[in-house]
Amino acid sequence: MVLAREISRKAWLLNRQGRVLFTMPCDGQEAADVGSAYALRPGFDFVLPYARDLPALLVLGMTAREVMLNCFARAEDPNSGGRQMPMHWGCKRLRVVSMGSPVAVSIPKAVGIALASKLRGEDSVTLAYFGEGAASEGDFHEGLNFAGVLRVPAIFFCNNNGWATSVPFRKQTAGRSIAARAESYGFPGMLVDGNDVQAVYEVTREAVSRARCGDGPTLIEAQTIRMMPHTSSDDHLRYRTQEELDEEGRRDPLPRFRDYLVSKGFLDAEGDRQLWARAEAETEDAISYAESAPLPAPESALERVYAP
Repeated sequence: MVLAREISRKAWLLNRQGRVLFTMPCDGQEAADVGSAYALRPGFDFVLPYARDLPALLVLGMTAREVMLNCFARAEDPNSGGRQMPMHWGCKRLRVVSMGSPVAVSIPKAVGIALASKLRGEDSVTLAYFGEGAASEGDFHEGLNFAGVLRVPAIFFCNNNGWATSVPFRKQTAGRSIAARAESYGFPGMLVDGNDVQAVYEVTREAVSRARCGDGPTLIEAQTIRMMPHTSSDDHLRYRTQEELDEEGRRDPLPRFRDYLVSKGFLDAEGDRQLWARAEAETEDAISYAESAPLPAPESALERVYAP
């Protein structure tokens, strides 16, 4: 969680300095991503992320250097060889399926991947991350309906931070929650405090167990926060007040988990300081490595564009 926050902050500064094209901060979402990803088997289960899922990628095994290679669009980038936008993830070694920018397109793909696992008799689980804005798209409804009918081993994980770019949740749906929709598709919907890393882990672990046992899909809605603008191209003060942002900052999941660890004797002030120092050193090393790494060769421009 600390490393994700540090990378997110540094990527934002790199963008402000004109050194990287784009970034999508994950500040506030760390507990939801880390808690859910720890319930998976890295490199065995399939994950379809969206751009704010940096914390989950770190849990699954992506390194800070690989993240920065993606941000700087370098040839070594394991996500796309420098061809995707920054924060657009996809790593074959980790079974992270390459994402697309249009929201919700990963949901029907996740159903197909989970169905393939079921037909092959494998007990791998497919987890698709998305924001609550994606739940307003047709892909969401079609994908979940398909998943329920076929009882595929899939988890649909909605990070509901209250904002689909600049559109507040109350203007997206009259329903009480995204999780409540699962009932109409014939499988459980679970609502969880997305700022509580342990609660997210427990809920996701239960959903993973259901999927592996052949009991079908689960929809999880993690109610979380968005402490930064939607992307580096956004100015959230055009539609949010500073007072609202200050109030949301008081729900930051990192101090919450730190205080829990301190209360249980697992962490003290010096240990917390060392965590942040290690995260900063790892991130700075990643920036130095990636910025000096080679760009993709011009003659490789048509590779990975068309199937042979």
